[in-house]
Amino acid sequence: MNRPIIVFDLDGTLVDTAPDLLDSLNHCLGAGGVAHTDTAGFTQYVGHGGRVMIERAYAAQRKALTIDEHDRLFALFLEHYGAGIPGKSRPYPGVLTALDRLESAGYMFAICTNKTEAFSRKLIGALGMSHRFAAICGADTFAFRKPDPRHLFETIAKATGDRGRAVMVGDSRTDIDTAKAAGIPVVAVDFGYTDRHVREFEPSIIISHFDELTDELAARLIETASA
Repeated sequence: MNRPIIVFDLDGTLVDTAPDLLDSLNHCLGAGGVAHTDTAGFTQYVGHGGRVMIERAYAAQRKALTIDEHDRLFALFLEHYGAGIPGKSRPYPGVLTALDRLESAGYMFAICTNKTEAFSRKLIGALGMSHRFAAICGADTFAFRKPDPRHLFETIAKATGDRGRAVMVGDSRTDIDTAKAAGIPVVAVDFGYTDRHVREFEPSIIISHFDELTDELAARLIETASA
């Protein structure tokens, strides 16, 4: 029997990447001749990706955005973000201690994210965390992505984990919907990037700090799901 596995989303769950993503947004907005955004007010859109962030910034300022200009700015966004990794991005408080605690209890880990695999690997590597994850699967790893449950299933398979003893941890409706479609319990963090509180999407449980992600909690969720 394979080891139980905890699969994490990345941005807004394991790592606070908002400062760098918002810096990249303002970089490309400046290149487009548009005023910089109020970064505090735009954090909720970070989880939707660079294209949506650019769209929202233009809409907020009532500026027209052509398809060609959108493509140009998104390319600048990616170039700026990729060149700066890890920048100001850091694991959330308690992440490393939680991974140590859960690994000691026999759990393995993987990442299932809608960030590209290359950026995900670069970020996790730059933060010195690569050795902790049996698989890092991004939006372009497979021909499908979250909320398609196959993204989660294939991530677990790539890590040689046991989908019957798996838990998903995420910060958004996309993560919660993915886990539910896969029949896998899901822990939602309430400090990530979402414009609606995660309670609205009815995860298995909500935590406000990684100190709450214990082996006892994971085991209880797995046991309840398999009952």
